[in-house]
Amino acid sequence: MIPRYSRPEMTQIWDPETRFRIWFEIEAHAVSAMAELGIVPKEAAKVIWEKGSAAKFDVARIDEIERVTKHDVIAFLTHLAEHVGPEARFVHQGMTSSDVLDTCLNVQMVRAADLLLVGMDRVLAALKTRAMEHKNTVTIGRSHGIHAEPTTFGVKLAYAHAEFSRGRARLEAARKEVATCAISGAVGSFANIDPSVEEYVAAKMGLSPEPVSTQVIPRDRHAMYFATLGVIASSVERLAIEFRHLQRTEVLEAEEFFSEGQKGSSAMPHKRNPVLTENLTGLARMVRAYAMPAMENVALWHERDISHSSVERMIGPDATVTLDFALNRLAGVIEKLVVYPENMKKNLDRLGGLVHSQRILLALTQKGVSREDSYAWVQRNAMPVWRGQGDFLSLLKADKDVAKALSAAELEALFDLGYHTKHVDTIFKRVFG
Repeated sequence: MIPRYSRPEMTQIWDPETRFRIWFEIEAHAVSAMAELGIVPKEAAKVIWEKGSAAKFDVARIDEIERVTKHDVIAFLTHLAEHVGPEARFVHQGMTSSDVLDTCLNVQMVRAADLLLVGMDRVLAALKTRAMEHKNTVTIGRSHGIHAEPTTFGVKLAYAHAEFSRGRARLEAARKEVATCAISGAVGSFANIDPSVEEYVAAKMGLSPEPVSTQVIPRDRHAMYFATLGVIASSVERLAIEFRHLQRTEVLEAEEFFSEGQKGSSAMPHKRNPVLTENLTGLARMVRAYAMPAMENVALWHERDISHSSVERMIGPDATVTLDFALNRLAGVIEKLVVYPENMKKNLDRLGGLVHSQRILLALTQKGVSREDSYAWVQRNAMPVWRGQGDFLSLLKADKDVAKALSAAELEALFDLGYHTKHVDTIFKRVFG
């Protein structure tokens, strides 16, 4: 986790103190369940809860113990016993390390997903507000980076809203996917611990029992979670790149907010660079990079190995912290985005009406001209306009073949911008309801 790209709300989830507190809760809930079964004295369970809840787990002390034991869970249990006393002998009865580690990881991933969902909601709210604001702000649509046909800036933002809405639904599904608990003991057989203990702990931790844990919770669940984060990151990048292109000097239809006192370049005082969206592009690359090792973690040896462990210690915090930061940065960019409708109109007119070429093509076919001839007639008048030799409408009116099929008045009517925006309401209704 890099502090520069972290928010404290998310990093706190992955702090060692948080992890050890979750470990304690898992162990203590298991003790409570076993006390209900008569396996552990109820008074002992009460002492464990009271002393453990009051304890301040010393990360440095646990690390010191681990340097000897070479085992993190044993180091924690040893430290817990220092706080609890003799009753600590009832902790971890019939359990194995993975019961604690995997259940804790899933608790952290669920909490991280909840924060990410809040970030998604902020992005969605910003997109909706700005889309409504620019619902009818006509701009040029581009394919291959080249002028295509008119659309509106609101529609551009509406597509992003629809995409992030899908991403949110996927994240909710991924959250549910990892919200499982395993308290099943060695090789997941429940030989030394009753399945009801798992059900009890799961309910207390806001999880569901893992149907078959084989000592570890199956990592296909985690692979889907991190893959989902990667897809969301790709959506972040897609919108960031759109804004970056729109901020290019030759385009300048929208740009990131430039605050008072901000500097764009150490050498050139005039510069206003799209640094936030460039940053988002880079962060998206990192989040996607974490998806592959998560998928490779699915293939473990037999009932368990720990080849996944080192991977998850890195990608769990890093992927969620990075995406959380990116979502909130993107929301800020959208909220403060400076939009230039006058530049959109100027750019729309740059090609002298060529953006209406399809309408002319279709109108000619409706007049009985073959599609091949219609295309050829329109294209031969379009190409000079590309070279700066006249405007499209004038050239079409002067073309004898076109003039035979379409009158001057009919041609002029085909250059109406409103034609291209007549279904904006339908699109918005589909996206926003």
